[in-house]
Amino acid sequence: MSSAICLPPSSVKVDALRTSIESMGNVVVAFSGGADSAFLGAFATLVLGANNVLCATAVSASLAASEADDCRALATEWGLNWQTFLTNETSRPEYIANSGDRCFHCKDELMDVLVPIARERSAHITLGVNVDDLGDHRPGQQAAELKGAVFPLVVANLSKAEIRDLSQAMGLRTWNKPAAACLASRVPYGTAVTVGLLSTIDRAEAAMRQLGFVGNMRVRHEGKTARIELDASDIARAAELHNSIVGALEPLGYQYVTLDLAGFRSGNLNWALGADKS
Repeated sequence: MSSAICLPPSSVKVDALRTSIESMGNVVVAFSGGADSAFLGAFATLVLGANNVLCATAVSASLAASEADDCRALATEWGLNWQTFLTNETSRPEYIANSGDRCFHCKDELMDVLVPIARERSAHITLGVNVDDLGDHRPGQQAAELKGAVFPLVVANLSKAEIRDLSQAMGLRTWNKPAAACLASRVPYGTAVTVGLLSTIDRAEAAMRQLGFVGNMRVRHEGKTARIELDASDIARAAELHNSIVGALEPLGYQYVTLDLAGFRSGNLNWALGADKS
């Protein structure tokens, strides 16, 4: 573990998280590299030691290539015991159909991969779910709970904002990392999710990052239309670069490239389900 990384100062919630993790003794952390799972993986490793914490990254078509690369970099920087495991949710008919419970089948696939690994290590599977997630439309949480996953951040009553603050106190560069949901979250419910479609979205968002849009950003796939969501502060710059953006996305098969003036809105495709966000 890097000397730059340290446990945050003691508090009621920090102590509750430490007690929860210590009580498990050995854990497998579902490690996506986002702010929550990165915090959980680093915190657990500091508390239990790397030999008792496996940070497991599920690699599939639904994970952006840049996110897989960042997981690898974080593991190296922080001295995590890290491994990748292949998941194959894109072969599940229920996942491909992309109904409102798509995330259930994705997380069910993840658990099917992690359960035998955890059993071999006599470990508990932990996910970086925080208390803000509990009110959202997240069927994947149900799938994880049904197969025995534990949510230590919820046990400690930690919110997303608190996790970011604690991450900053620990010296974790992920403290202000933009949210990066799986690539399938860019596809409207009812549109079939295929490996080819996920690859197109990954390439589109990689092109946007190459143009300098590194904050919150989504390329929503709506048939022949790419609907781009950005932080409000980036919208004017995107308008100025419209020729470059169109030139990057049209070769991927998009006939129309649009900029959503409402800006980035996490999980807004869930509005079709009557939910606020995911």
